[in-house]
Amino acid sequence: MQIAVLLYDRFTALDAVGPYEVLGRIPGAEVVFAAARPGPVRTDLGTLAVTADAALSEVTSPDVLLVPGGPGTADVLADPATLDWIRQVDAGTTWTTSVCSGSLLLGAAGLLLGRRATSHWISLEHLPAFGAVPTAERVVVDGKYATAAGVSAGIDLALELAGRIAGDETARAIQLVVEYDPRPPYDAGSVATAPAGLVAALRASDLVVGAP
Repeated sequence: MQIAVLLYDRFTALDAVGPYEVLGRIPGAEVVFAAARPGPVRTDLGTLAVTADAALSEVTSPDVLLVPGGPGTADVLADPATLDWIRQVDAGTTWTTSVCSGSLLLGAAGLLLGRRATSHWISLEHLPAFGAVPTAERVVVDGKYATAAGVSAGIDLALELAGRIAGDETARAIQLVVEYDPRPPYDAGSVATAPAGLVAALRASDLVVGAP
């Protein structure tokens, strides 16, 4: 089972690496990081690069496609070649998935028309422009399309997929191996629980990932 993770300049690291840590542990899984050109691809913070071992043209029939989000989403929205690749590989996938603003790229490729989908909270309002139905849930599954909310939600998405692909026991085992038992020291992880002033300040700032 091949799992293709799309990389592009200024993607958010955890969007890709969080799911990789889970999906890569499914028995029989082969994860390939792919970009327009092989080589290092810089994340949104600029101090980390992830290596794309394959060009998009070399990855033609993955079983699972994962599209991360990040500030670089805006550039990919204007890149017909990458959107064409997403459409082409989607034709043969068992699962087509995204994390954070990666759902905007699925939408721009025409894959979310009439489907429920989620995204980072700063990007959720842009989904209707692509015919999607925005849903403020952490993980949304509609047919073979699975989308996750912002950044850390990609781990939840990956565990959901692991359970559906390999069974609940395997997913539980992976969860324990990576010791995914989040107990954050603050209760500000969503717009529903964060102070309203903080949400407003972040909306007005350039600190939020995923804004197109």
